[in-house]
Amino acid sequence: MDKTMQLADLTSHVESGMTIGIGGWGSRRKPMALVRQLLRSDVTDLTVVSFGGPDVGLLCAAGKVRRVIYGFVSLDSIALDPHFRAAREQHGLPVTEYDEGMFVAALRAGASRLSFLPTRAGLESDVLTLNPELRTVASPYDDEVYVAVPGIRLDVALIHLNRGDAHGNGQYLGPDPYFDDVFAMAADRCVLSVEKIVDTTELTAAAPPQSLLVSRMFVHAVVEAPNGAHFTSCVPDYPRDEAFQKRYVDAAGSGESWRAFEASYLAGDEAQYQEAVRALRVPEEVTV
Repeated sequence: MDKTMQLADLTSHVESGMTIGIGGWGSRRKPMALVRQLLRSDVTDLTVVSFGGPDVGLLCAAGKVRRVIYGFVSLDSIALDPHFRAAREQHGLPVTEYDEGMFVAALRAGASRLSFLPTRAGLESDVLTLNPELRTVASPYDDEVYVAVPGIRLDVALIHLNRGDAHGNGQYLGPDPYFDDVFAMAADRCVLSVEKIVDTTELTAAAPPQSLLVSRMFVHAVVEAPNGAHFTSCVPDYPRDEAFQKRYVDAAGSGESWRAFEASYLAGDEAQYQEAVRALRVPEEVTV
């Protein structure tokens, strides 16, 4: 089955009020082209589940988020995303903040269609104080007590990988799979964006089979999106664009500067965004 889809058709899978999971890790291999397409849409009132980075920040800045469930929200080389910080400190955005181990347990429970998974992560910590709805559970085999982390089921998962085929198989070529496969399995639908769509035989021609992170059985649509993780990294295809990330953070400093950033980089379609990014890399002509 050919599952290829145009980026503009993303809203055939994502609707207002949904719970969406966004793969990647901080400011690494985020499905930013898909996130930017959500910014262009009328979709709103989202519950976002993420090891967050600028994906969460941009959606918060656009007023599209109802709640964030996260293990952290960071830009890696810059500690905090400014828009998420403003949403929390100034606007009281509702959140569920988990320890990273608890967050993964919640996703794994959702992927396994379980109502919860037991974990030691979070015991004797303020995670339980900040999330009073959490419960502990006694082991039926010994005297151990665990945190019962409720499973998270996603309406849609958005992930980005290096390569994929038209059937929905997804391949990562960098050093870390993160948890993109778990996001895909925990979702009713998964939209996969890739740097390049290739023939299935090419996926294993130059890389080991274990690089095939996501099976086509969990993917409903594939979007070819070159440079689609920008400005986050997509190793080995490209590193994080640190200069652009700083531009993003600096622009969040005032309403005026953010409106200028939006006009320059977010007002148009994806092709216009990529062209604006390329223009920043062209050295200015020197007049002699």
